[in-house]
Amino acid sequence: MMNKTLILMVEDDRSVCNLIATTLKLHNYRYITATSGTAALLEISSHNPDIILLDLGLPDMDGVEVIKKVRTWSNVPIIIISARSEDTDKIEALDAGADDYLTKPFSIEELLARLRVTERRMAYINADMEKSSVFVNGSLSVDYGAGCAYFDGVELHLTPIEYKILCLLAQNVGKVLTYTFITEKIWGRSWDNDISSLRVFGATLRKKIEKERSSTQYIQTHVGVGYRMLKVEE
Repeated sequence: MMNKTLILMVEDDRSVCNLIATTLKLHNYRYITATSGTAALLEISSHNPDIILLDLGLPDMDGVEVIKKVRTWSNVPIIIISARSEDTDKIEALDAGADDYLTKPFSIEELLARLRVTERRMAYINADMEKSSVFVNGSLSVDYGAGCAYFDGVELHLTPIEYKILCLLAQNVGKVLTYTFITEKIWGRSWDNDISSLRVFGATLRKKIEKERSSTQYIQTHVGVGYRMLKVEE
C-alpha cells in the first residue's frame, strides 16, 4: 500500500539520489526529486511535499539558503543529508530552520528511522492542533495553564529556567533545538556563558525527569549542537 507521505528529495549526486529513491520506493513512499535549489523551491511551491530531504552542497545555491527561503512561508519538515559533518555546519542548518541532520555516509535504516520520527512528530502536532493546555508524553506531562510539570502524576520541582527549557522542548517535540536557539528564547541572547549555563540546566532537568526511568529517554543530547525532546511511545 502506498504511503500517503510525499517526500521531496533535493540531491545533485546521482548515486546518492538513486540510493534514496530506491529506498523510498521499496518502502512505498511517494517522492519527487530536484537537483538544484531553484528547482527545489519550484517543486515545494508546486507540490507541497510533507517532508524535504535536502543536500547542502547544491550547484546553484547553498542548502542553508534554501532552508531560509522555505521558512519564510512554510514549516514543512526539512531533514538535511550532507557530507558536512562539522558541528558548525549542523548548527547553521538547524538555526536556519532545519528539523534534523543526517551525515553522509548514512545507513538506509537510519534514514528510514529519521523519516518515521518526523512523521510521528507531525502526526503528534496535527493531533494537538486544538492547542490543549496540557502536554503529555509518556509519563511526563506539562500543564501550561498551571505552570507545572509532572512525572507519573507527581509534581516535578523545577526551577523557572528548567521549566522554560522543558516547555520549549515540549513545544518542539521531535525537533533538534540548537543551544543558540534555546538560549535566545530563554535569555534573549546567546553568549558563551549562557550556553554553559544551559548545559548545566539541561543536565539537572534530565536528572529530574529521568531519575526513575528504566530505559526511557525523554531528552536527547546532541553533543556540541543542542537538545531534542523525544516522543515516547505509549
